[in-house]
Amino acid sequence: MSTLGYALTDTSTMLRRQLKHMQRYPSLTVMLIGMPVVFLLLFVFVFGGTLGDGLGGMTGGRDAYLAYVTPGMLMITIAGVVQGTAIGVAMDMTQGIIDRFRTMSIARVSVLTGHVLGSMIQSFLGIAVVLGVAVALGFRPEADALDWLGLVGVIALISFGLIWLTVALGITAKSVESASNSPMFLMILPFLGSAFVPTDSMPTALQYFADYQPFTPFIEVTRSLLAGTAVEGKDLALTVAWSLALALLGYVVAKKNFNKR
Repeated sequence: MSTLGYALTDTSTMLRRQLKHMQRYPSLTVMLIGMPVVFLLLFVFVFGGTLGDGLGGMTGGRDAYLAYVTPGMLMITIAGVVQGTAIGVAMDMTQGIIDRFRTMSIARVSVLTGHVLGSMIQSFLGIAVVLGVAVALGFRPEADALDWLGLVGVIALISFGLIWLTVALGITAKSVESASNSPMFLMILPFLGSAFVPTDSMPTALQYFADYQPFTPFIEVTRSLLAGTAVEGKDLALTVAWSLALALLGYVVAKKNFNKR
């Protein structure tokens, strides 16, 4: 078997390890996915009537706000899942299992790629749950088959970038506790973007930050695909650029620190 073949086999083994962890410790998955569901219910039923009436160019009301806020909740779901990725990586790095792996004849990169692939599966599971809750509340996507295919690709790209970033955060963390806190800024950024209100309602300085930070283009591309409308080129370009940049940064930092530990 070639070197690539061994690496793929080892990666599949590490992926199965991550899936078994998800099965044995479902409480973490429930917590990470449950929080966006709670946010969705809170914003739709508590704030949705008022905020929906304030959305320009829409019919207003709670149904309008549900359609507006759902894409933001999907991105918050990914941000929550990748926080769990940092925790899982930190646990591996601090509890001795990595030392055991180093003594085995396995591709070293497979340890990290197993985390990445497992987290991507968890991200899609979370997206499916939150989207299912939104549909149950009355959300009706206008996407056609091509839009859904594009949505899957965009979510995979966004998840890939954020997961590699949090893999790096987990490796560089000194403890599991610090790893659980270091990705918290990813949960805050959607609130400073277009997840809950349009950015043009913000003060000028905050609007500029909101328009160009990663989560606003992520949300806007997702929103357009779900609505079945044309995706703006700027948002798509920023989504691809941010996702690849975060993935590259995370991979380089993770690999460097993993080889040092």
